[in-house]
Amino acid sequence: MALKTSEQYEASLRKLNLKVYLLGELIENPVDHPIIRPSLNSVKMTYALAHNPQHADLLTATSHLTGHKINRFCHLHQNTDDLIKKVKMQRLLGQKTGACFQRCVGMDAINAVDSVTFEMDKKLGTKYHERFLKFLLMMQEDDLTVDGAMTDPKGDRSLPPSRQADPDLYTHVVERRKDGIVVRGAKAHQTGAINSHWILVMPTIAMTKEDSDYALSFVAPADAEGISYIYGRQSCDTRKLEGGNIDVGNHHFGGHEALMVFDNLFVPWENVLMCGEYEFSGALVERFAGYHRQSYGGCKVGVGDVLIGAAALAADYNGAAKASHIKDKLIEMIHLNETLYACGIACSAEGQPTASGNYLIDLLLANVCKQNVTRLPYEIARLAEDIAGGLMVTMASEKDLRHPEIGPVVKKYFQGIASVPTEHRVRILRLIENITLGTAAVGYRTESMHGAGSPQAQRIMISRQGNLEQKKKLAKTIAGIKD
Repeated sequence: MALKTSEQYEASLRKLNLKVYLLGELIENPVDHPIIRPSLNSVKMTYALAHNPQHADLLTATSHLTGHKINRFCHLHQNTDDLIKKVKMQRLLGQKTGACFQRCVGMDAINAVDSVTFEMDKKLGTKYHERFLKFLLMMQEDDLTVDGAMTDPKGDRSLPPSRQADPDLYTHVVERRKDGIVVRGAKAHQTGAINSHWILVMPTIAMTKEDSDYALSFVAPADAEGISYIYGRQSCDTRKLEGGNIDVGNHHFGGHEALMVFDNLFVPWENVLMCGEYEFSGALVERFAGYHRQSYGGCKVGVGDVLIGAAALAADYNGAAKASHIKDKLIEMIHLNETLYACGIACSAEGQPTASGNYLIDLLLANVCKQNVTRLPYEIARLAEDIAGGLMVTMASEKDLRHPEIGPVVKKYFQGIASVPTEHRVRILRLIENITLGTAAVGYRTESMHGAGSPQAQRIMISRQGNLEQKKKLAKTIAGIKD
């Protein structure tokens, strides 16, 4: 089975025995929980579109391992066309869901781990790449959703992992056995973790020799004994428990984050992909971050398309669409959104092959892409809120709208233009609220700032990749200065 259907994907999650805590309770059935379910629906879209002939070119690829048709989220990029199609696929999925569809972290993780394990084996004589390819083959053939897990809690940022007051604030090896290793620690902000079949753990920063126990990468089943999840809160999340489908804004799709905890997790050696090779930890972090920063030039743009459309509809429903300042704001939103997309496409088109054969994006342009994502979606969201008007955050509830006595009053006084039902206006304003302030804001507004690393992390990489000395030489040559 190289391509699961969305129904087969959902059925496969029901077979997992995940240990998930949400709002202080252990959840028996994560698949059908009303807070979690919208995020699962977003992942299902990545499976459904792969079977849609209109979108199969973007959602599927040919495995370089088997020659079989596979989901692109399980694919290693073989050329710049693959890199570009990845961004186009992510934009499409953002348009279809208006939310985070969660499989990007796993796709970015396998592409980073592939080249780094290959280079480790070549230099050190290890067998990590062979193990990785075995896992990749299973991932492709079973069409698995894999959670790429990098970010550690980190504790005191001024101290390295080995000097933390609590050693578990960075994921680390606590015991090495003949048959495997024992791991403790946690991974924070784990996108889509509860909707994943497997996890692929990576180190969170470049390590030194003193931190070699923290230079760790491995794969494990998402429901392995010793792994538990604490579901993250989102703004307005309990609206999903109220019934109805208006107040939540985007009632069918969503995203999620979770704290992933390792409590003496046993990992057999065949699933270990790095264990103490600290000198390669920096390359793994850098490449994963680069791939994931490229991703934001696609997924955030797709959600931006939805937000721009919602803002335009709000203007229509408010009777303000012909106002020149409204037109100008919509133009600016489109300009900013396409700027993000241009960066995602540019870093893809400038990609180059690694030693293992898979393609790496241009790291400088990928970091420029993500640096723009830390800023421009905020302005897009501000303009959407401006166009929508204050009613976006002061509307009566859906229960009031449906109430036999006060419902007609709500419909009368929340009416926009007479030709559009009040409910349509309410729905589109709630969607804008969802993307800019509500649950989807986690995957759009806030994640634009901190996802794939903080703004300062990108600036550090831009400084490293910017080749300032070469630029000085260019200026000296033009100015006629000889050293």
